[in-house]
Amino acid sequence: MPPITVITGGSRGIGRATALLLAKEGHKVAIVYKSRQAEAAQVLAEIEAMGGTAIALQADIADEAQVVALFAQIDAQLGRVTGLVNNAGILKTQAGLQELTAARIQQVFNTNVVGAFVCAREAAQRMAFKHGGAGGGIVNVSSVAARLGAAHEYVDYAASKGALDTMTRGLAVELAAEGIRVNTVRPGFIYTDMHADGGEPNRVERIKTSLPMQRGGTAAEVAEAIAWLLSDKSSYVTGSFIEAAGGR
Repeated sequence: MPPITVITGGSRGIGRATALLLAKEGHKVAIVYKSRQAEAAQVLAEIEAMGGTAIALQADIADEAQVVALFAQIDAQLGRVTGLVNNAGILKTQAGLQELTAARIQQVFNTNVVGAFVCAREAAQRMAFKHGGAGGGIVNVSSVAARLGAAHEYVDYAASKGALDTMTRGLAVELAAEGIRVNTVRPGFIYTDMHADGGEPNRVERIKTSLPMQRGGTAAEVAEAIAWLLSDKSSYVTGSFIEAAGGR
């Protein structure tokens, strides 16, 4: 049976690249998007054009009820999930601590942390041996910001990704005996549209000369790491972190 993998935030950037690569490798893919319906439809069309199987479903993962309904739809349309890529995340306009509001911080954590937890719960309920599952893999897409802190720019975002890293460590231990591996990829300085959300579309160009590799990364490069962590090639790997940040 082909693997069935859910990718949150699958309509653009790293999510899009991951959906295309996994479909090419034989996964049935559920592309989850919040508002970018046209972009999600384009990813779906590209997968179908290559002969792959995919669906595109709308859900705000910050809303628990929507996540529960989402996984029920995937059950009905694709089958029992074997993989989850917790990629959806939000980034607000660059700001220092003294400009942050509780509402902004809560919004970032609701998607980047709470949403990821609920998606992991729903996936684990389908993958775990004790529920009749065959095991599977969860890959959390964190950020190098979790290590660097993103001072003066995105401390709230960085803190949310730090929480995601802790979640990886805890769930890797908790779920190992149920046949579920949990790992993280930490991208950094990747050419994606997300930088525009923070108010600086060309941020990677500004930073790239400070990186040991002297260049920004691509979404496709990050997707390769995610795909490896979901594959049988990494069958003895859990609780691990792959840095994709050009050496920084």
